[in-house]
Amino acid sequence: MSKKTLLNSKDIEIILHRLACQLIENHNDFKDTVLIGLQPRGSFLANRLAHLLKTEYKIKNLELGLLDITFYRDDFRRKYTPLEASKTEMNFLIENKKVVIIDDVLFSGRSIRAALTAIQSYGRPQTIELLVLIDRRFSRHLPIQPNYRGRQVDAINDEKVLVTWNETHKKDAVYIEQK
Repeated sequence: MSKKTLLNSKDIEIILHRLACQLIENHNDFKDTVLIGLQPRGSFLANRLAHLLKTEYKIKNLELGLLDITFYRDDFRRKYTPLEASKTEMNFLIENKKVVIIDDVLFSGRSIRAALTAIQSYGRPQTIELLVLIDRRFSRHLPIQPNYRGRQVDAINDEKVLVTWNETHKKDAVYIEQK
């Protein structure tokens, strides 16, 4: 199995700043916007972006939630090992808000479909956008596209995109792994 580095920590930092600027451009002061990171892996990206928006770009009223989609997935009962649920942390309603769903890798689109279903428990948003660090554009099973993407990757199906974060792996990086 070989592993190729797609993004290093400096590349990720540049992408995070670009994504933050794009969000500011479209949402200004975030008065009517909430960020929702998908548990578990999208939460790292969401937390990083929220921190950057607050500290570097001085956004004051930023609401961040973390959403667990485990029991909304269409493969929930098809796994050989039981799925472990993460914790949902949503201390706000999304009624008439602009929602930005955040995940690390957009692959088949099934996680995003599950998130769209799960989000309905918190109200009816005005709009929903999608932000991803990596967009695997040729792997879609559902017609879902990101509004914001860090990098687009043309990985074939037997290749795996691995995102590591400093918080969990002591290193920010994105790899493509071939079997």
